[in-house]
Amino acid sequence: MGFKHMLFLILFLFHNFTVFTKAQMPGFLSIDCGGEKEHTDNLGLEWTPDDQIIYGIASKISIENETRQQYQTVRYFPADNRKYCYSLNVKIRTRYLIRATFLYGNFDSNNVYPKFDISLGPTHWATVVISDANTIESQELIFLASDPMISVCLSNSTTGFPFISTLELRQFNGSVYLTPYESQFFLSVSARINFGADNEDPVRYPDDPFDRIWQSDLVKKANYLVDVASGTEKISTNLPIITGKDELPPQKVMQTAVVGRNGSLTYRLNLDGFPGFGWAYTYFAEIEYLNPKETRKFRLILPGAPDLSKAIVNIQENAQGNYRVYEPGYYNISLPFVLSFRFSKTPDSTEGPLINAIEISKYVEISDGSFDGPVAASLVSGYKSLNWAQEGGDPCLPVPWSWLECNSDGQPKIISIKLSSKNITGSVPSDLTKLSSLEELWLDGNAFTGPIPDFSGCPNLRIIHLENNQLTGDLPSSLANLPKLSKLYVQNNLLSGYVPSALFNKKNIVLNYSGNENLHKRSSAGRVNKYIIFGLAVGVAALCIGFIASCLILRRRKKDHKQEPKGSFIVSSMSNTLSNTTSEGAQCFTLAELRFATKNFETKIGSGGFGTVYYGKLSDGKEIAVKLLGNNNIQQGKKEFANEVSLLSRIHHRNLVKFYGFCQEEGKDIIVYEFMHNGTLKEHLYGPLAKEQRMKWIKRLEIAEESAKGIEYLHTGCVPSIIHRDLKTSNILLDNNMKAKVSDFGLSKLAVDGTSHVSSIVRGTVGYLDPEYYISNHLTEKSDVYSFGVILLELISGKEAISNESFGMNCRNIVQWAKLHIANGDIQGIVDPALGDEFDIQSMWKIAEKALMCVQPHANVRPSMSEVIKEIQDAILIERGVEEGSSEELSHNSFHSSLNMGLVDTSIDPHLSFHESMARPSAR
Repeated sequence: MGFKHMLFLILFLFHNFTVFTKAQMPGFLSIDCGGEKEHTDNLGLEWTPDDQIIYGIASKISIENETRQQYQTVRYFPADNRKYCYSLNVKIRTRYLIRATFLYGNFDSNNVYPKFDISLGPTHWATVVISDANTIESQELIFLASDPMISVCLSNSTTGFPFISTLELRQFNGSVYLTPYESQFFLSVSARINFGADNEDPVRYPDDPFDRIWQSDLVKKANYLVDVASGTEKISTNLPIITGKDELPPQKVMQTAVVGRNGSLTYRLNLDGFPGFGWAYTYFAEIEYLNPKETRKFRLILPGAPDLSKAIVNIQENAQGNYRVYEPGYYNISLPFVLSFRFSKTPDSTEGPLINAIEISKYVEISDGSFDGPVAASLVSGYKSLNWAQEGGDPCLPVPWSWLECNSDGQPKIISIKLSSKNITGSVPSDLTKLSSLEELWLDGNAFTGPIPDFSGCPNLRIIHLENNQLTGDLPSSLANLPKLSKLYVQNNLLSGYVPSALFNKKNIVLNYSGNENLHKRSSAGRVNKYIIFGLAVGVAALCIGFIASCLILRRRKKDHKQEPKGSFIVSSMSNTLSNTTSEGAQCFTLAELRFATKNFETKIGSGGFGTVYYGKLSDGKEIAVKLLGNNNIQQGKKEFANEVSLLSRIHHRNLVKFYGFCQEEGKDIIVYEFMHNGTLKEHLYGPLAKEQRMKWIKRLEIAEESAKGIEYLHTGCVPSIIHRDLKTSNILLDNNMKAKVSDFGLSKLAVDGTSHVSSIVRGTVGYLDPEYYISNHLTEKSDVYSFGVILLELISGKEAISNESFGMNCRNIVQWAKLHIANGDIQGIVDPALGDEFDIQSMWKIAEKALMCVQPHANVRPSMSEVIKEIQDAILIERGVEEGSSEELSHNSFHSSLNMGLVDTSIDPHLSFHESMARPSAR
């Protein structure tokens, strides 16, 4: 079945899934998406295929070393503007963990890493970004069920196809995850770490009866757990640990720990989804024997947060003995993206600090859903056998159902219902009359029977289509009371009686009631005809006027086409032949015009291997940059000129330098751009302009975002996509408002549809050149990503990509130099000294790590430009401050905020806002 003919996916699970073994906890549900049959995995978990689904495509994949059956298939959906939902039964007022996993495995044979959204009902849960075909991405959410059914929906595909590998539901028994905000916020799990693990395998079911996944602290990639202090030692015990509560970490997790033998434990951890407000708890159990003279007391040390460093942890005292769990923490704390934490022993302690586990989640605000959600649910409940009624989730959020439209002002409301020719029988649903914001109603071409209902409850109705049904009874006079009604179509029904005269008294209404044999006009027939004829006449007149206008426009276009200068786009002998048209707005300048504008090429503003750029001003006052191509290699220069002009004629984006036109006279090849007043990014980072005024970190981030958006447009907004091939700081220009635009498309290449790469002679600039492209001659969009990663490193360091002096002995390349520092956790070692301390270290780490992902030697592990933009935007949010606080407040109050380790005040002022109350520490 073709995608454009596909309808929405819905999976209604109305039974209770009784296929699980007695050993499993109640409330377990494991769906093998794309699977073909039920199976039991090596953990004893029962998996059910989603083969009841008739939409979406099940695809098999094969990943080396991945033998689990549930990861041999995926189900994927069209990359369109719809949402595709799984609906699951739950128990009201019960807490659940829901987990969705995604293993790409190149299921579509496109090597295009998907990026899409996942939502729980109307609430946006997360953006799924695939960066490695062979790595499982996982999203977990903890929620309190408020309805007997939940919907998990995939939507808003940015790249590739939305897909899913598994969907798991796990029911909790108690209240460990109870928060004061659970009716307003979900908990999105960011980190769950088992310290002192024996190996890299996670701890989960059956060791954890709720099948939470406790990642080993040995898996560095899982959470980027780095900066481990010297003297950190693993310890373990086989003795039982008294947890006291079922939902505390399982015994296997608490039987291992790390100890700081030198007096401290230090870690740095990336928190997905942060910065923001979250829930964070540590778990301690004394699993070493201490004699009466030995003590273990320690505190949390957080620079800039002295209040959090006051509380002292004494595990034996707080847990009331050895081998018992102590669980201090916060359920309301502001956390950064990069969480650095250190535990240090107190002066009177004989032993170093100890930690067994950490669990951190971010609050995700629950959407109220659309205003008309309950009405829409009631409406579709009577038509469950029809495909159009099988679309899950909220009718409007995150995207609307295919047959309706919603407004976007405040809480969404349904404004249009389009159910034409849907094979619907029975009476017109009374639920439609409850949609107070409804503006258009299309029910034509069905088999509706019975009377037309009273639509007085829909005062905004403008258009009603009820034609070609089997409706009976009168034409309600209440229709005339709809103040905005302008079109009413009821022809070809079985209506009877008289057309209400009030309908004919309405101004500018189009009314069609023909084909109803028993529906008559009143005695004022002339008046009736007057209005009907008037309505038809207006329509016919508008149609005629539109037709005549179209003819005149086409005639004018043909005339203009004939008057275009001959030979506008020449170089026809080159492989990059230019079309003989200027329909995209490219102006053909004369050489005389450009000589006048530039005062005979007087003011040079740039130069390079391509030629020289001059400043100019046209007769209308418009400032221009005139690029006069050199003639060192005439044939290659002609190709690059033809290439740039043809590309620039078809691309338009606020972050690409605007193309005005070209000139080819007297053997000269000239391109005319908008003039960018503030020159190149290169000049501001380490050129003469850098000495005059240093560029702040927030401005560098903004320039990175703007440049990345221009490149993303080339990759995803153009068909076929365009690979720039020569990205560098000298090709990023700044306008008079310091907004960045990408320039110089002489070396750019069109991607070829259906292929993963373009075979190309290697061209580009040393230092920015993708090593894989250099070796294989295979040019891809990821070649641009590599170059942009180098630019990010330049923005961080203020250093050139290639230098004989900047990077020390035996190192000329910024990538090699930066990797060495970042791998050792030394971010300060690469930061531009000109930035001083006017930046947030979180945002700096975020960009540095994304830059390293961009410059990976293999293209398939580099992120897309869309992913890079998301990271830059997150870094900008960190700098500007998140929620309602300023960046300064974040830096002092929540930067590197961690877990409260002492007994704290749990009271909350009921008059505080959510964000204010979450600034307070508390313990469970």
